[in-house]
Amino acid sequence: MSTATAIDAAFAERPDLRKQTRDALEESPKWSRLFGDIASYVQELKDGSSGNADGHTTKKRKLEGAHADRNGIYDNGKLTSQEKHVRMNTAWSTAYTVQDVSFSVPQRKKLTLQIGLDTKNGIRAVNPKTEQTEFGILMEDIEHVVCLPVPEKAQAAYNFCVFPKYGDGVTKPPPGMPAPEPIVWTVPDAEPKKGDGATSTLRETIVSTMRNHKVEVLEPDTSEFVSQIAQAHRKGEKAYHVKAFRGSKDGFLFFLSTGILWGFKKPLLFFSSPHIDSISYTSVLQRTFNLNITTRPSSDHPTEPPTQEFEFSMIDQSDFAGIDTYIKRHRLQDASMAEQRRAKKVNVNGVKKDSAEGMVDGEGASELDKARREVEAAENVDDDDEEEDDENFDPGSEGESEGSGSSVEEEEEGEDGDGRAEGNTAGGGDADSVEEDVELGSEIEDDDDL
Repeated sequence: MSTATAIDAAFAERPDLRKQTRDALEESPKWSRLFGDIASYVQELKDGSSGNADGHTTKKRKLEGAHADRNGIYDNGKLTSQEKHVRMNTAWSTAYTVQDVSFSVPQRKKLTLQIGLDTKNGIRAVNPKTEQTEFGILMEDIEHVVCLPVPEKAQAAYNFCVFPKYGDGVTKPPPGMPAPEPIVWTVPDAEPKKGDGATSTLRETIVSTMRNHKVEVLEPDTSEFVSQIAQAHRKGEKAYHVKAFRGSKDGFLFFLSTGILWGFKKPLLFFSSPHIDSISYTSVLQRTFNLNITTRPSSDHPTEPPTQEFEFSMIDQSDFAGIDTYIKRHRLQDASMAEQRRAKKVNVNGVKKDSAEGMVDGEGASELDKARREVEAAENVDDDDEEEDDENFDPGSEGESEGSGSSVEEEEEGEDGDGRAEGNTAGGGDADSVEEDVELGSEIEDDDDL
């Protein structure tokens, strides 16, 4: 291997150092052997092997699986880091290039998006000033690609989420390997800029380019899930998301054909259907409920915890029917009434023919429906108790109001007075009667005036 070739291979990911080294070599050819030895040593370090003081080579154990190195290039263990760097940093014949794309993960920055023409290439974000690759991923390392409308924005836009293997936030990487981050960028729902080489919208062009590379792009489908809550920002458009909270962070759940996505704040999560062990509902209230997704460990790594649970809270009750239909369609086990979540057993032996209650709580109803009926039943019991209290209410027993009580007392006193008057002399009784007639007459006149 010539010195120039060794320098190019050793500093493939650092074009600036490569240029400086070759310029120095041209100015001082006598140092050719030294530069060649330095380049070979750097290459050995990058390949994971180096010579010790005795001249013996020590090998570093390579970790298998997908991870991102310090330069953001993902490695699935099939290619050496050097080979990946060469692929990512050498000149590509690009199938599609978009300028000024807003990336949010792993960096929040405007960069140039490049999709390679060859399937051996991939996706990379290039700094337009330095023309260096900031981060990227090869096509063969991609696990999932999802394109979703950005919620709660006045202008329509789409987020592209690229998940590398072990980068979905759910599947644990092998021990000792850092989990990679997904790549997320946003494009407006508009025609591409002049010179981008496409006539369709940016979203359509990126999706078709990815599919030409045999990479499937997952998009929302009305047959899977549509929210019942109207979009305040873009009225008339269908919403495919559900707003929720994970801890104190708000975000959105998307129910897709092959899994459930939580975004778009770090950490993003993608629950692939095969990895979902069960889904349960908790804290079912009149307006909101919580959704709990339990995942099973990957078969590749049996040392993972038996299960993991992710809770999403404060989901609007308006969308419970759509979510429950989605869970039934995909046959995701409903663990809402699991033993650890309930204090009583409900219809343990299934539907009973002679039990109306058994028919209601049979297999045809979801656990969320059952929980909701229990809440409504409790509310109805409270309403019945209030109505019964109203019917049995006795004003005299609880204390008398000022107006009615004083009238009754006055009438009783009047009757007692009349009785006493009759028991006294006749003259006194007649006088009292005259006075009473005068008072009653004045009251009648007052009533007429009113």
